[in-house]
Amino acid sequence: MATGWRRGRFAAVVAMAVAVLAMACARTPPEQRLREQLSQMQAALEQRDARSFMEGVAEDFSGNGGMDRAALQQLVRAQVLANASIGVTLGPADVQFQGDRASVRFSAVSTGGSGRFVPDQAGAWEITSGWRDEDGQWRLYYADWKRR
Repeated sequence: MATGWRRGRFAAVVAMAVAVLAMACARTPPEQRLREQLSQMQAALEQRDARSFMEGVAEDFSGNGGMDRAALQQLVRAQVLANASIGVTLGPADVQFQGDRASVRFSAVSTGGSGRFVPDQAGAWEITSGWRDEDGQWRLYYADWKRR
């Protein structure tokens, strides 16, 4: 009886260890989560969904010329209203981590058009951005962009 009890206990410990390892392996690595967040924000812009885009922006966001979160939100809304279509193509992202923060540098080409008589507008940008992991979700807290 003691041998069967030991085997059962050993099997339970092994099963628990496997379950813990499986959960640990199931966690998405920080860089992958960050790249996914960047892709989701890109998709939100292309879908002209300002609200979804802003979900990835931290409350204390700061950008070019002292732009805060509210000003960024107005800028995104203005682009959505002004353009019947929005296209965003991102270049390769250079991601550097510093603890629960990351900096991401990338290029972007944006296109948009009114769908009327105005030709498509296009712009190329170099972007440096700061990201912070807030409870498992990466949020944009800083961005600097320059036209190329």
